[in-house]
Amino acid sequence: MKKIVSYLLVLLSTTGFAQIGGTNTFSFLDLPTAARSTALGGASAAIWDKDVNLGYANPALLNPNSSNQLSFNYTNFVADLNYGNFMYARQLKKHGTFGAGLQYFNYGKFDGRDEYNVEQGNFKAADYSLNLSFAKTINKDSTLSLGVALKTLYSHYDVYTSFGNAIDVGLTYHNKKQLVISLLAKNYGRQWKSFSENGPKETLPQNVVIGISKKVAKAPFRIIVQYDQLLKWDLTYVNPQTVTSDIDPFTNKPIVKTKKQIRNDKVKTGLDKFGRHLIIGTEVLIGKNIMIRVAYNFRKGKEMALPDVKKVNGLSLGFGFKVYKFNLDYAYSKYALTGNAHTIGITTNLGSFNKK
Repeated sequence: MKKIVSYLLVLLSTTGFAQIGGTNTFSFLDLPTAARSTALGGASAAIWDKDVNLGYANPALLNPNSSNQLSFNYTNFVADLNYGNFMYARQLKKHGTFGAGLQYFNYGKFDGRDEYNVEQGNFKAADYSLNLSFAKTINKDSTLSLGVALKTLYSHYDVYTSFGNAIDVGLTYHNKKQLVISLLAKNYGRQWKSFSENGPKETLPQNVVIGISKKVAKAPFRIIVQYDQLLKWDLTYVNPQTVTSDIDPFTNKPIVKTKKQIRNDKVKTGLDKFGRHLIIGTEVLIGKNIMIRVAYNFRKGKEMALPDVKKVNGLSLGFGFKVYKFNLDYAYSKYALTGNAHTIGITTNLGSFNKK
């Protein structure tokens, strides 16, 4: 039993959080870590401000205004799983902004038993990523920023371990009109050690993202659009519950569609494929210290939908506010009928505690 559970954990690591591929390892890297990012459905690759948490979404978003900030985020995930991260940034004079963080995913503690149901003790399972980031503006007017993050990855499921490295590279443009455009390649790397001793090396959850955000002039809100998986068009998968037959059940003959029906089917299929790449969200500023966030992740909504139950899977929302010297954030993300995630985050600037 102990070995069976361990193998299931390995399987969960490679397939549990996305319909893409199904053979990726370290798939916890696909999850948004910060409360702000979670509330925006993961669409935080193109937001330019002083929040150090944005460095996890895109290393190019680190900037001098996020220097000396420390953040912590914790998520109570589906089925009592949990994950979180720490992040710290520091400006290195005129050389650029350095960031360091630790991301983890905790599967919990398990009772180990052999095939005869004899207790074999307890074991734990977890994933870790140590992230080192660096960002620097690369043009004279400081509107273009380049960022790189190196991730050292480690997974431990009972006696099974895996080790790897990945890199994120981001390029972000921002201007005084608060238009932000980002191009990001994330999780490109290699698994150096697989879970099984002689097993094949598995791929990482690679992704190329384009994001755009715009603060509407003279209005207290920002519009955010993110396009995931730029290099992979078809993100659909075969759902056995929705497969339809091309055979008429009454005549036992093939169903012949008109040209209009075929054209409509192609348009519907194309829109479905396009929509699965999109995340759309907004941030609304209420006063000086309160922010409301709402987003919808179309792919998550499709993949988590049930045929007979109409729920708003893919919806996420949250808020942030400032108390004293701390920024507090909360996010709610809907995954399935009974599976939801709650994320809390706290961020502070350590320099604000220095005595004048």
